[in-house]
Amino acid sequence: MTTEVWYTSYGSNTHVDRLAHYIVGGTPPGGARTYPGCRNRRLPTASVPVELKGALYFATESPVWTGGRAFYDPHAEGRVLARAHRITAEQFSDIAAQEMYREPGPDTDLDLTEVLRDGRAVLGDGRYETLVRPGTLDGLPMLTFTAPWGMHDIEWNTPSADYLRHLAAGLLAAGAWDAATIAAYLASCPGAAGHWTEQRIRALIGP
Repeated sequence: MTTEVWYTSYGSNTHVDRLAHYIVGGTPPGGARTYPGCRNRRLPTASVPVELKGALYFATESPVWTGGRAFYDPHAEGRVLARAHRITAEQFSDIAAQEMYREPGPDTDLDLTEVLRDGRAVLGDGRYETLVRPGTLDGLPMLTFTAPWGMHDIEWNTPSADYLRHLAAGLLAAGAWDAATIAAYLASCPGAAGHWTEQRIRALIGP
């Protein structure tokens, strides 16, 4: 049984400080939600930049950020800039539970057998209730969660400035991409495209 995984974040949890609230618990600055945290409160032993095959798009309405949330479609054409955090499989279950608005604990431990074997496991019809294994890194599985639908099966929604700022800051801190590359990438994602220009996103990132 896998004891460690790479939780591969493509949304606001690319930002390590943001992810820490899912692990340690608490309310992020300016946040509208308090997170219970993981049973194991150890922060990731490593956080590294990765690129995934597929596409990032923004859809539904976030009660935390307002505006569209990031989703990953592994079957779409393109590339996704992401950040992989090395954590325990138990922590991954607890983070996933919080994203699914469930209380983390033994009752919500995930059975990873299907996603490790098939690369995908649909746990429910909720927006982050589908597990995906986009690859492996250093011999450990990369795991993330997304919606069960595809990019073209739902109406896109424009993300908020705060959400994009967090996402961009997390990617920039990963150290693999410069601000211009990140701004161009986010401006091209469905939901943001046509509403957020590279210049406006670049201004969110700062100097």
